[in-house]
Amino acid sequence: MSNSKKLIKNAKVVNENLILDCDLLIHGNRIEKIAKEILPNPGDEVFDAQGKYIIPGLIDDQVHFREPGLTHKACIESESKAALAGGITSFLEMPNTQPQTTTRIEWEEKNKRAATTSFANYAFMFGGTNDNLDEILALDIKRVPALKLFLGSSTGNMLVDNPKVLKSIFSRTKLVIAVHCEDEQTIRKNLKAALDRYGDDIPIAEHPLIRSEEACYLSSSQAVALAKETGARLHVFHVSTAKELELFRNDIPLEEKKITAEVCTHHLWFSADDYQEKGTHIKWNPAVKSKTDRAALWEGLNTDLLDVLATDHAPHTEEEKNQSYTKAPSGGPLVQHALPALLTAYNQGKISLEKIVQKSCHNPAILFDVKDRGYIREGYFADLVVLDLDKEFEVVKEDLLYQCGWSPFEGTQFKGSVERTLLNGHWVFADGNIHPDSAAMELTFDRE
Repeated sequence: MSNSKKLIKNAKVVNENLILDCDLLIHGNRIEKIAKEILPNPGDEVFDAQGKYIIPGLIDDQVHFREPGLTHKACIESESKAALAGGITSFLEMPNTQPQTTTRIEWEEKNKRAATTSFANYAFMFGGTNDNLDEILALDIKRVPALKLFLGSSTGNMLVDNPKVLKSIFSRTKLVIAVHCEDEQTIRKNLKAALDRYGDDIPIAEHPLIRSEEACYLSSSQAVALAKETGARLHVFHVSTAKELELFRNDIPLEEKKITAEVCTHHLWFSADDYQEKGTHIKWNPAVKSKTDRAALWEGLNTDLLDVLATDHAPHTEEEKNQSYTKAPSGGPLVQHALPALLTAYNQGKISLEKIVQKSCHNPAILFDVKDRGYIREGYFADLVVLDLDKEFEVVKEDLLYQCGWSPFEGTQFKGSVERTLLNGHWVFADGNIHPDSAAMELTFDRE
């Protein structure tokens, strides 16, 4: 380990529900000391953070980086660089690639790829299917963050729809079960009705009616009931409706919860009113829904019914997205701008900095047992983000780091920006540029 040290002076550190004026000393890839004042030694690299806020690096528990098999859309290198520019230092990637990550061989192959190409810390969820329980039970729980189940087809053919298999998985795995909840039969019925009415020319505004509140609630409530019956550790991804909030609780700390929930930036930012302007560029599964749902999600986030903030970053090419409703895939790129969107919401009085950090940094670390990350603590890895809360900027195509080259936020004016990102003790993003050398590490999980 190098003996060189980095000293960050005059920081406003947002951590563990406090904002503290302090200095941070970084030695190698870890935080060595946090104190009111730390004097530099000869040779120390000093960064003056005067006027800036520092938060832990975000842990995004839901991204699709498209590698292997879908690399015309994105790849681990391009999207992990975009993540660093957005203050996301660690990501958990989803299994619906080609081939799907449903065998240990395919899972190891992804890790090998990331070891040579990722610019952010990485881990890969394992996909459950109707017939891979033996693979699931053989996983190394110190390296696999969670098991991902699609309880609705979404993108990729990984629907787990055999009730006996589902119950067996819920009863037997020790891993967190992360679920995409939309009821397939309800969606098919609604889509058929829309096709009967509009033919192939279904308006995008029908999307939240096709992938409806009913479809979400029916699936989520069944997953929650099964978790309660089996004692499984359940995490419900991308909650999008007010109605689903009644399935979750906020009267106990996160560490004691067996059933948790997540909300994504796009469901907090957009509403059904935006389909007219944004079209299929804001087509996601689950769908962006009403303003009432959006307001309820903000309330659920601030009152701790929703535990985690994530992106569900899922890029497609612009050509793919510009197709008709039935042909355009669901998903969009978000990792570069999710945090600026949240900082803008902070500036609008919708959420506190402490709450953003709790939901984006601390809680993912707690929920998935991420080892030595997600907090600013002595001895923890030095994953830090320097924020300028007053800087205003417009999202323009030229600044996008996504391989797909577009963003649903194009033309949006944000207030609050990521100025620098420190990963494992290395400045990896500064002045709009990604450092050419990777400092990324594989995430590990502190479990027995």
